[in-house]
Amino acid sequence: MELSKSGQAKQIKLFDLSSLHMRTFHLTWFAFFLCFFGWFGIAPMLSIVREDLGITTDQIVNTNMIAVASTVFMRLIIGWLCDRIGPRITYTWLLILGSIPVMLIGLAQSYEQFLLARMFIGAIGAAFVITQFHTSVMFAPNIVGTANATTAGWGNLGGGVTQQVMPMVFAGVLAYVGAEHLAWRYAMIGPGIMLLLMGVAYYFFTQDTPQGNYKDLPNRSKKKKDANGSMLAAVKDHRVWVLFLIYGACFGVELIVNSKAALYFTDYFDMDIKTAGLIAGIFGLMNLFARSLGGAIGDRFGRMSGLNGRVKWLFLALFCEGLALILFSRMGTIPRIIGALLVFSLFVQMSEGATYSVVPFINKKALGAVSGIVGAGGNAGAVAGMLLFKKQLTGLEWTDSFLILGVIVLGVSFFSFLVRFSPAMEAQAREDKSEKEAAIELHPEVVKSA
Repeated sequence: MELSKSGQAKQIKLFDLSSLHMRTFHLTWFAFFLCFFGWFGIAPMLSIVREDLGITTDQIVNTNMIAVASTVFMRLIIGWLCDRIGPRITYTWLLILGSIPVMLIGLAQSYEQFLLARMFIGAIGAAFVITQFHTSVMFAPNIVGTANATTAGWGNLGGGVTQQVMPMVFAGVLAYVGAEHLAWRYAMIGPGIMLLLMGVAYYFFTQDTPQGNYKDLPNRSKKKKDANGSMLAAVKDHRVWVLFLIYGACFGVELIVNSKAALYFTDYFDMDIKTAGLIAGIFGLMNLFARSLGGAIGDRFGRMSGLNGRVKWLFLALFCEGLALILFSRMGTIPRIIGALLVFSLFVQMSEGATYSVVPFINKKALGAVSGIVGAGGNAGAVAGMLLFKKQLTGLEWTDSFLILGVIVLGVSFFSFLVRFSPAMEAQAREDKSEKEAAIELHPEVVKSA
């Protein structure tokens, strides 16, 4: 493993589990993957929950919104905690505490109790910030965009796998207990147990930085002081808020689709719960390579055109996402909706990778704060976008809601040109790049797809 002067890895060697950098790489994406399982595990079973609890579709939308909204505040807090106490302890406690409401959601007997459970479960969505923070401190500038995009993308993959696996888990439990109103409740215990075990593993097998854990570093008190100032510095930077908006237009849209796709296909295309889950899962499964591809292209643009080149790629990816979403909204047959879903998924996830190929260069001293604010933008965008799907509020069919959402994404893409870097920052990036760049050793399938 070739390292930079600061001890960061300059390569991605997927099978090198002996190195700290790659061990952290794998644990952080898998932890985020399991968080998605807990976060959206209930989504494929919402039609069963709706019938069991006697609640309306609009109330289901409310629970989706609260699960996403609670993550907004948690991401802001988690970013600050990463700067202050380090990603290792932060992730450990988030996983352990987050496992509790996941295992207990099956106790809900009313709309209010179900809503409260989903609110607490939403906190684990903040895992994304830790994932991006941890890979950002472990990998050098020449490869950080690819590392961030790959860990986030493979973590987001949990959203797609969940759509396909949880209906099968539900069916297995149903065959054992014999009642749908019990099956969805017991099905959620498994994801909760996995989160708990991952919290323990993260504590013992990772480290905060290449130099050591925060508590062992000689400048520990200075880090705590800097963490308090880092949030203020991030808040004052207009580029952070532009990226907040942009991330809402890509990851926020992904969250909307993750929470609504199965129900959308059930209600508008007359699919059964298993078929709807399988097709909805295609959207999340594209994370296997699409987000990594977005980050890798961001790194390539960075090498060719500097930091502002990364921004140009971000605009292009987001603009194409908007067009693809409009196309998705107009499809009325199952073959066409699947084809449009694939194209849309490719660009929404590449946009996310492109965003976090820019984030690490905004303010390296406030990395956790910047990552937290931008990450929160994804959830804020999802909450705002979900309002379009409340029929009692807008009177819109979901097909029209997706159309309007696509137009909004097109408009937001032009805000990317407000993210600019000074000549001094460009010079620093060129200096970092001047160190010998090592080849990326990726799994053959990833190379082929990227």
